[in-house]
Amino acid sequence: MSTTQRDYYEVLGIERTAGEAEIKKAFRGLARSLHPDVSAEPDAEARFREVVEAYEVLSKPEARELYDRYGHAGLRGGGFTPTSFDLGSLSDLFAAFFGDDLFGVSSRSRRARGADVAAQIEIELAEAAAGTKREVPFPVSVPCTTCRSSGAEPGTEPATCPACGGAGRLEHVSRTAFGEFIRTQTCARCRGAGRVIEHPCHECEGTGRIVEERTLDVEIPPGIHDGQQIRLSGEGHAGSLGGRAGDLYVQVRIRPDPRFVREGNDIFTTVDLTMTDAALGTTVRVPTLDGEAELEFEPGTQAGEIRVLRGRGMPVLQGFGRGDQRVLVNVQVPRRLTEQQRALLEEFERSAGEDTYRGDEGFFEKLKSAFR
Repeated sequence: MSTTQRDYYEVLGIERTAGEAEIKKAFRGLARSLHPDVSAEPDAEARFREVVEAYEVLSKPEARELYDRYGHAGLRGGGFTPTSFDLGSLSDLFAAFFGDDLFGVSSRSRRARGADVAAQIEIELAEAAAGTKREVPFPVSVPCTTCRSSGAEPGTEPATCPACGGAGRLEHVSRTAFGEFIRTQTCARCRGAGRVIEHPCHECEGTGRIVEERTLDVEIPPGIHDGQQIRLSGEGHAGSLGGRAGDLYVQVRIRPDPRFVREGNDIFTTVDLTMTDAALGTTVRVPTLDGEAELEFEPGTQAGEIRVLRGRGMPVLQGFGRGDQRVLVNVQVPRRLTEQQRALLEEFERSAGEDTYRGDEGFFEKLKSAFR
C-alpha cells in the first residue's frame, strides 16, 4: 500500500460519485503525464505508482465498495496488495488494464499478465467473528516445466514468424492525395506472438502452461462481511511468455445462523419468556457469539423490550472494538388452557386493579428507549 495513504479519489482528482468512464479517463491522463519515461519530475515514479494503485481499487466494484466503507484498513483486511510493474513500457501498463497500448494496437506480442482466479469458501458466523484460517482448493494454470513455458517440444525452439518478422503486427500503408496513412493490425499467422511453434510441446500442447489443482491457506480476518473478497496477489493463472501471474480472489460467504441476525457490526436475537416469567421476573441464558450468558429480567418485563449487551456483537473489520448484541423480548401467551387454568386467570383478572398494569413510562418513552 502507498505509504502516504492519500485518499484515492483525491489521487485521481475525481468526485466520490464518479462513474467507470470518468475513473478510466482520469487514470489515462495522469498515467501518460506521470510515467517516468515521460515526466522529468523527481517524484514522478512514486506519484505514478500511487495513481496506478488508486485506479486498481476504484475500477473494481468489490474493492471500491470495501474502500468506501472501511478505507485503507479495510483493503488491507480484504487482502489487497497493489500490482507490481517494472515501468519499462507505458504501453505494457495500458495493455494490462485495458487490453491495448497507447496507440490502440493489440499488445499480444508482449508478455501478458495471467488471468485472475475466483474461489469461494463458506464459514460460520462465529468464525467470522473470531477470524479463522481455511484451506482453499482451486484449479490454476502454471508454467509447463517440460518446455519451460516456451510451448516448444524440448530440443526445439519457437521460430520467428515469417509473416511479421517477429513484430506481432503488420503495417499497411495507403497513399492518398492527402498523404500516407499507416494502418496496423495483429499478425494473423502468429496471432500477435511474433513467433510460431512448429513442434508443440507434448505436455502442454504448445500453450506453455498446464492446469493443476492447488491448495492455499487463507487467513480470514475477524469481522469480515458476507460476500467480501480476499485477494492473494500472484496466485492466479500463469502469464504468457513469462508474464506475471494473475491474482486469486477468495469470496467469503457466511452461513446464516438461526440464532442471530447481523446488521453491520451489531447482531440481533430474541428471547422467549412465558407470561408468568415476564410478570414475576426470571433469569435466562441467552446465546452470544462468545457462548451463553445469563440475562436477568425484572418483574413486569414487557413484550418488545430490547436489552443491549454492549460489545457482544461483531468485531470492527481491521479496526477496534465490537458492535452490540440486541436481545428482543418475546412474551409467550398461553394458547391452550385447562378449565382450572382459565378459572385461575379469570380470578386474577377480577382481582386486578388500575395499578396492576400501570407502566413506569408511556408508549413513546418506551419506543425511544428501544431505539437507544
